[in-house]
Amino acid sequence: MTTHLIRPAENSTDAGHHRSPAQVGLGLAALTALVVGSMIGSGIFALPSQMASSAAPGPLLIGWGITGVGMLMLAFVFQTLVVRKPDVDGGVYGYARAGFGDYIGMTSAWGYWVSAWVGNVGYLVLLASTLGYFWPTFEGGNTVSAIVVASAVLWIVNWVALRGVHNAAVVNTIVTIAKVVPILTFIAVAAVGFKAGIFSTDFWGTSTSIDGASLGTTLDQVKNMMLVTVWVFIGIEGAAVYSQRSARRSDVGKATIMGFLGVLALLLMVNLLAYGLMHQAKIAGLSDPSMAALMKHEVGSWGAGFISIGLLISLLGALLAWVLLCVEILRLPARDHVLPAVFGHENEHGAPNVAIWLTSICVQAMLVWTLFNSSTYTQLIFLATSLILLPYLWSAAYQVLLAVRGETYESGHGRVKDLIVGGLALTYAVWLVYAGGWEYILVAGLFYLVGTVFFVWARKESKQVMFTAVEKVLVGVVALLSVAAVVGFIQGFVSV
Repeated sequence: MTTHLIRPAENSTDAGHHRSPAQVGLGLAALTALVVGSMIGSGIFALPSQMASSAAPGPLLIGWGITGVGMLMLAFVFQTLVVRKPDVDGGVYGYARAGFGDYIGMTSAWGYWVSAWVGNVGYLVLLASTLGYFWPTFEGGNTVSAIVVASAVLWIVNWVALRGVHNAAVVNTIVTIAKVVPILTFIAVAAVGFKAGIFSTDFWGTSTSIDGASLGTTLDQVKNMMLVTVWVFIGIEGAAVYSQRSARRSDVGKATIMGFLGVLALLLMVNLLAYGLMHQAKIAGLSDPSMAALMKHEVGSWGAGFISIGLLISLLGALLAWVLLCVEILRLPARDHVLPAVFGHENEHGAPNVAIWLTSICVQAMLVWTLFNSSTYTQLIFLATSLILLPYLWSAAYQVLLAVRGETYESGHGRVKDLIVGGLALTYAVWLVYAGGWEYILVAGLFYLVGTVFFVWARKESKQVMFTAVEKVLVGVVALLSVAAVVGFIQGFVSV
């Protein structure tokens, strides 16, 4: 790698963009905590039952192998791009825009933003549901009292976010440390209680049935668990999204890899050890958070209470981390005239206040909506996961594009390696889109159509060309997907 490529990554805090006095550079610890804090939310606490409903131990190991390698390749993509393209800010948004134009950049940012706040709705529903362990009136997470409490939590988080990114990042670091403690406690208890005979029973799931239904073939089981594994890793791009606010660009890549490896180790231990505590069908029937139920099975009621408290702390931390990611992914496109300038407006603390308020209002509206429909936590996380798959795909495709063109590879060093890594990450991203199913693609198109309205607003505002010839075709595709989604809702064959 040539010297002129390394210097900006090491010495530049924001690649030519001036930082306001209220914006203090985030260090390695804060960036790593953003990655870990956004990845460890609710998923790991509900992981045992969700995985047991999808796959037996054998297919589970295959699926984790695919996920681990695929997500590691994505982590390497973010690590590589932040060094090779230090002038590109915003992670999944910036790479999509730099590689494939403003409109694709907008869809990446918009899809990521919608994914983030829909995921926050899921967090709040589960938070209220977890309170049901202590107070039955909150059981289910979508009662009137549960929505009232969830709404109160939402607006407290909104207030913290308005105090500024740096202050919120400090709080997130403290909360991230606190929520890892109950997870480590569960791992220690599960390691002691693990029984190899239970783990190996029907290792490939050929005779196991869940609610009277077969698990299917090994491939079916691997496919069925894929969206769940993606959900627990969402947030791996957190440091890259915050690249402009980092103290050192090189810390972004380090935080991504460190955060990923740490979370992967925790996820594997929680998931695999659970299969040695209770038979798979019983684990699948546990209510969320299933980690609490397993802890109760091993040590009694105090264990379930301890895990539930840990989950509450974890959810609060994840909410804050994702609110930060939500507003950052709107602020940067607003700066680039890809979304309306008002989304980039900052208050005296350097917080994008308009973006924060918009995000919280959307979450509040969907919280109220959950009172009148049967949407569950799992449905919400599947929708959130599906909307983030294309942003991942564009980032991987951008690295492949750079390697194929030889851009930033004047010396030729590392080009073949980056092409292989990018190709593997892209293959994995395409597989995820396939595993997610066509229903989610249709719904994503509907959200992108809404985002297109704001894109048009931004282009008129900045007096720029509305769409290129290629982008007109893309808008047409989005419109067709949206029409298909609406027809699907009416006909009943789209239910997400």
